[in-house]
Parts: sequence; structure tokens; C-alpha cells
Amino acid sequence: MNAFWRKPVYVLFAATAVILIANGSRQNFGLFLVPLSNDLGWGRGEFALAIAIQNLVMGCASPFVAALGDRVGPIRVIAISGALYASGIALISISTTPESMILSAGLIVGLGASGIGFTLPLALVGRVAPAKSRTLWLGIVTAGGSAGQFVFAPTSAGLINAFGWSEGLVVMAIIIAIAIPLTLSMKAGSAETLAQPDKQDLKTALREASRHRGYWLLVIGFFVCGFQVQFIGTHLPGFLKDSGADTWLAAWALGTIGLFNIIGTIVAGWMGSRWQKKNLLSLLYLARGILFLVFLYLPVNEVTVLGFSAILGLLWLSTVPLTGGIVAQVFGPRYMGTLFAIVFFSHQLGAFSGVFLGGLLYDIYGTYEAAWWLAIALGGIAALIHWRIDETPVERWVAEQKAAADKAG
Repeated sequence: MNAFWRKPVYVLFAATAVILIANGSRQNFGLFLVPLSNDLGWGRGEFALAIAIQNLVMGCASPFVAALGDRVGPIRVIAISGALYASGIALISISTTPESMILSAGLIVGLGASGIGFTLPLALVGRVAPAKSRTLWLGIVTAGGSAGQFVFAPTSAGLINAFGWSEGLVVMAIIIAIAIPLTLSMKAGSAETLAQPDKQDLKTALREASRHRGYWLLVIGFFVCGFQVQFIGTHLPGFLKDSGADTWLAAWALGTIGLFNIIGTIVAGWMGSRWQKKNLLSLLYLARGILFLVFLYLPVNEVTVLGFSAILGLLWLSTVPLTGGIVAQVFGPRYMGTLFAIVFFSHQLGAFSGVFLGGLLYDIYGTYEAAWWLAIALGGIAALIHWRIDETPVERWVAEQKAAADKAG
């Protein structure tokens, strides 16, 4: 009998932990926005621009990093990316000019996050997961990111209070480095699946996806997810501070989002294995828009903020297992890394827009209201876009599944 660490379920466990560390730390940069900007004498636009560039670099690099992972193996690429990501976090602590902040928080962290972020760990789990449970497994991995957001929100706030923003980032970089050996430990549990011969090359897979209308709708729609998530993650602390809320409330708001999204992503993964994923995505985006609209007109206090955060948490990253599940369902899991990375590139374009426009509109008008309305409108558009997606598997993938079933039988 194989040891636990040699089984695919260990890959699920370890990938979830890696995502917990990587996504949890990245989703809480908003907590550093105010103290960092105040200490360096900046407006909120400077650090917001660096984080916006980080998201853009992450998105631009993801397809190339994922293609490299599909070629040489995802585990090696995730580990190298983790080292780069931790180094970038440490360098933020000594970045005292807008240019150096763009280099560290923007370029280096963005490149590292492109490999250790969602794309490659999700693709790895998608390849080793049982077909009937794939969307659920993707939901569990995504829940790891949400758990990380819950864990790192109070952790980041505590580090800032205890050491200041600069030294706090150094400690965070040390914590992030734990993901490197954790990644390398997944090799045994994925060896058999990764060694299977290819039935399709990457060029053919890209050509197949580029001719699929539903794939392009998925690409366009995921832009909205990036816009909304990164706008909230980066600017919610500033919005709450401007509304007179205590500093602790921002940390607990982000933590509450992460806590409830643990439930949201797992439930979304479970539901995606039973009902049409495209319809669930439409409902998620519609619900987000309505929630933002209601919150915009509520008074800001502990009850409304934590209530908003809990409901938003159920919807937060629940789009990820459903979106990745559609990619794997339509085209198969072999090149899910590259194909999902292209979709994720659109997500990061949205993230760049959400972070940058949030800061820019605030500096122009002195309020986040215009950015909130933009997030609301985009939610409605995304609901319509996803409703039109065809998630029927392509003929090539149906034929491969049938041939595999006949061989097994």
C-alpha cells in the first residue's frame, strides 16, 4: 500500500496549503496601503499602482509560466516561483521610492505569483483528480486561498502593529518560503499522472480553444472577477477608514471574507459537479452586483461591514473552481494549466483595472463611490456573458474519454 504522500490526495492537501500561503499573503496587501503610504509621504495612488502592476504582470506572465509548467513539469516551476515571490515580498520592505516599489511589489512579486498563484496548483490538482470529483477538488484548493486570506488578515495586521509595515513584510517573506519545500513534496503523488503520454500537443490545444466561442466568453467574463476582488481587497481598508471605522475592522472584514469563502468555494465546487457551471457563474456575478449596491447605501458599522463581508465571502473566489472546471470539462485536463492561465490573464487585467482605477478615482474625487458603481455595472454584464457559454465537451475530448473507458473495460 502506497504511503499517503505518494497518493493524488496528498497533492490535493499540499496544493491547498501552498495556495493558502501564496494567495492569503497576496490578498491582504490592502492592509499595508495606509501605513506604508503615510510613512513614506505618498498618496494612495503610488502603492495602488504598484499592486495594479503586480496583478498585470501576474496575468501577462501566467500563460507563459503555465506553458513552461506543462512542458517541464508544474512542480519545479511552482517551487522556483515561490522563491521569487518570497524575495519580492522581502524587497518591498526596503522600497522607499515609487520606482523601487513598482520593481519589488509590482514586477518581482507579480512574476513569482504567476507561478505559485492559482494557475499551476489548480492545473496540477485538475490533472490528478478523479474526473467525477474534479470540480470539487478544485473548490477545495481554492478554499485554501480563502483560508489563507482569513489567516493572513489578522496576521498581517498583527505584524504591522508589532514591527511596523517594513519589518512585518520581512517576517511574511520567511513564512512564504515554507511553500517551497511543501511544493517539492508533491512530486511522488503526481508522478504517475504527469508521466502519461500526451494525446495532443500544446499548439493544437491552443488552436482548439481559440476557435471555441464559449472559451472567449469565459475569458471576457473573468475580467470582472479580477476587477471586483482586487478593488475590494486593496481599497476596502481605505474605504472603511474614510468612513470612520476602526483599523481592526478592516482586518476582520478581509478575514471574514476569507473565512466564509472557505464554505463558498467548496460548495461551489460541489454544486459545479451537479449543475451547469455557467449558470452558477451568472448567478454569482449577479449576486455580487446586488450586494455591492446594497452595501453602498448602508451605514458603515461593525454589523453592516462584517455582514457584508460574510455574504461576499460566499461569493468571493467561488468563481475559480467553476471557471477552471469549465475549462477542464470542455477541453480536458492535460493543458488546463495553459488554457486556464489565458483566462486568468483576463482576470488580472481586471485586477489591474480595479486596483488602479480605485486609487485614481479616489485621488480625483476624494471618494470610492465611482469605483463602487463601476463594480456594480460590471457584475451585471458578467452575469449576461456567462449565461451564453456552451460548456459541452469538444468532440476530441469525448472521443479520448470513450477510448480510455473502452481500454479500461
